[in-house]
Amino acid sequence: MITWLVHVPWTVPIVVCLTLGLAPFWPEPHIWEKLKMLFDGTLTRPIDIFDFFFHGIAWLFLFAKIAVTLARVGR
Repeated sequence: MITWLVHVPWTVPIVVCLTLGLAPFWPEPHIWEKLKMLFDGTLTRPIDIFDFFFHGIAWLFLFAKIAVTLARVGR
């Protein structure tokens, strides 16, 4: 299913998170801003939802890599 994640080097999801996942760095990362909007209930504009998905996909990639690795270690 998602066994291709096993073959992805750890540097790829880490670099993606540090660049795309946190960009822009000033005044605060977009993902942090969008998470605050989500919990405040103000994440309603389509551009904000797209931004949340776009910056969040990097973190989902990293978390999926962690989950697959932990699942393989637990065998």
